[in-house]
Amino acid sequence: MVFRDKFKNAEQAFTFNDVILLPGWTEIEPNQAIVKTRVTSKIELNVPYVSSPMDTVTEAEMAIAMARSGGIGILHRNCTAEEEVDMARAVKRAEAMIIRDVITVTPDTTVEELLKLMDEHHIKGFPVVRKNGKLSGIVTWRDVRLAEKQLKVKEVMTKKVVTGPENIDIEDAKKLLHKHKIEKLPIIDGSGRVTGLITMKDITFKGDYPDALRNSDGRLLVGAAVSPFDLERAKALDKYVDVIITDVAHFHNRNCFEATKKILKEVSAEVIVGSIGTYEAAVDCITKLDGIAGLRCGIGSGSICSTSIVTRAGAPTLYATSSAADAVKDYKANIGIIADGGLRNPGDAALALGIGATCVMMGNVFAGCSESPGRLVAMEGRYYKEYYGMGSARARKKRFVQDRYSQPSKAINEGVEGWVPFRGPVKDIINEFTGGLKAAMGYVGASNISEMWSNAKLAKITERGFQEISPHDIMMPGPNRNL
Repeated sequence: MVFRDKFKNAEQAFTFNDVILLPGWTEIEPNQAIVKTRVTSKIELNVPYVSSPMDTVTEAEMAIAMARSGGIGILHRNCTAEEEVDMARAVKRAEAMIIRDVITVTPDTTVEELLKLMDEHHIKGFPVVRKNGKLSGIVTWRDVRLAEKQLKVKEVMTKKVVTGPENIDIEDAKKLLHKHKIEKLPIIDGSGRVTGLITMKDITFKGDYPDALRNSDGRLLVGAAVSPFDLERAKALDKYVDVIITDVAHFHNRNCFEATKKILKEVSAEVIVGSIGTYEAAVDCITKLDGIAGLRCGIGSGSICSTSIVTRAGAPTLYATSSAADAVKDYKANIGIIADGGLRNPGDAALALGIGATCVMMGNVFAGCSESPGRLVAMEGRYYKEYYGMGSARARKKRFVQDRYSQPSKAINEGVEGWVPFRGPVKDIINEFTGGLKAAMGYVGASNISEMWSNAKLAKITERGFQEISPHDIMMPGPNRNL
């Protein structure tokens, strides 16, 4: 071994500021570009964006907003398994053509108990069922808002209930809701037992969010992160989520592989593995893990990740993504490729898609949105939201307390804490990114994502070159003044 040869043989690990997309021959206008793609082998996205599983980024509210905008949110695991399952259930209950896991009350439930259920589940009406499961009535906020708390539901409920059969279609349900001027339609079987619920709210939402990502039952799609060693959490989430991501910083590890094999055998959800950073890692995932549906690529590029500084180990997102894309192509694998880490603007998303990603995962960008769970604070006349890395001291401390499968194997923090500018609703950010991505596709001459893979050409750019293509030699007001 000649140690000096390590320098000669070193690969160039390019990432976003190192390259630029070259304009090419085009026959399309940006508004003609189609950004539909997929996150796994089976699940399609209407926009190529995934929110990161971080506890300052994705909980139920963010996941709902992402799905309604055509992307998908991945719920974080920095909580108990029960709390993560509750978040997943909340996403699934947010919309549905027919709600199947109906929350009911009994005739003997008190008004006080009912009000607590309303607050806990954010629901304003419940079917009332007897012990044999048969429908007895329906009770809503209107029935109890002025009622005494010690009264029982049977004393205030509506006893004559309009119902629908199990085979009712949505158009007939709408007619019944309109005719009787009601908001909720219980679905009953031939024995009078409640088997579902249709609400006017869910029907309205379908019209308000035509690009939403829904399953055949009209429920929003959602993903969840798990430790590869937490099989029980994965199995509990499998009842509610569509995607499960093994959430570790360095997945190319024998123990992770062996643990993930058990998850693949036990769950029906699509399983994405990661994070990975090399061609060899992608090949091993493809050849040794039967049934995986996607790869999460990028190690150490996140804005709040300090892995590559404190360890000098990492795989920048573009390098990791292109390496995985080559492996997927070489082995003819039908799986998704998520580029994760360091994306700041639509151009970064276009670069990632141009070198083989099927979609991009973002934390920093979505952390500043209204729907993120981070605290909102005012500083120097501007609003910011809390954001910290999942390898930071704060996140690690929280996870080790709540998750027995996350006991520390490292004695060092690999993330930092901070604040990001408040950016408003998710839908506005997604519209901004989609507009920028379509403009980039227009320059490249790509009418869809697969044409981005084939048509995108890159040029290397120096640090001075990057300064030149950025706004310069001008004093800019507000938050952009230092560009």
